[in-house]
Amino acid sequence: MILTITLDKQRFDFDTSLVKDLSIPLEFNGSQPRVYGVNRAGSHTYEGDGFIGDTRKGGACNFEKLTLVPHCNGTHTECIGHITHKRFSVQEQLKDSLIPCTLISILPENAMNSSEDYDPPKEKGDAFVSRSALEKALKPVSKLFLKALIIRTLPNDHTKLSRNYSEQKPPFLSLDAMNFITELGVEHILVDLPSIDRAYDQGKLNTHRLFWNVKPGSHETTAHSLLNKTITEMIYAADEIVDGSYLLNLQIAPFVSDAAPSRPLLYPLIKA
Repeated sequence: MILTITLDKQRFDFDTSLVKDLSIPLEFNGSQPRVYGVNRAGSHTYEGDGFIGDTRKGGACNFEKLTLVPHCNGTHTECIGHITHKRFSVQEQLKDSLIPCTLISILPENAMNSSEDYDPPKEKGDAFVSRSALEKALKPVSKLFLKALIIRTLPNDHTKLSRNYSEQKPPFLSLDAMNFITELGVEHILVDLPSIDRAYDQGKLNTHRLFWNVKPGSHETTAHSLLNKTITEMIYAADEIVDGSYLLNLQIAPFVSDAAPSRPLLYPLIKA
């Protein structure tokens, strides 16, 4: 099916059959990415009152109990409720369905060799996505396609599909990089990292707070907090998906929770 959309008086076509999936399939009890040392996501046969939810064990149908931590067991989208006392749910805060977006590839740099900042202070072995790298990659990009920003880090390989991030120090975003992203007016950010903040940052989550405009150390929103912005982490953008402009359909499970498993879908655009 070929559809046409109009963005700022410009018409674009997109073919719904050419969709690109950025989510990591969550294989319960199988190969899967995880972070912070949490248990693997799992599935277990439900049994009770003589019922067995497994056809292989004589049950009439398959009936499983699933366990997971959305923030740690694969591709997920989170809202401001991730850092606030007030409980906001991502299915209520995500208002957009088809979102103009840009995919870029960035090589994280040695944080200690950069003049850019982070809080808590940078440590040996830290690598981050810098403002300078973002400025270079986004220089030719129209603001029309910056409602959402997808960052693919390099090198990019299939180990991201099953990586245990507790065994290494994954890259994150510098504070300068996040300030630049907010200056651009980006409302949805997607990364192939377990967090936009350093994995162990004393619980400060300062790039999260910058993105949602929540004061450092605070768990309260203000009239200036940006409630409808989302962060999607642990995506995987295969090399075959080229850098450029797309239409994003950010699908999420309708969990009443600050985060939910998600399936970001990309549609390549052609100017009509």
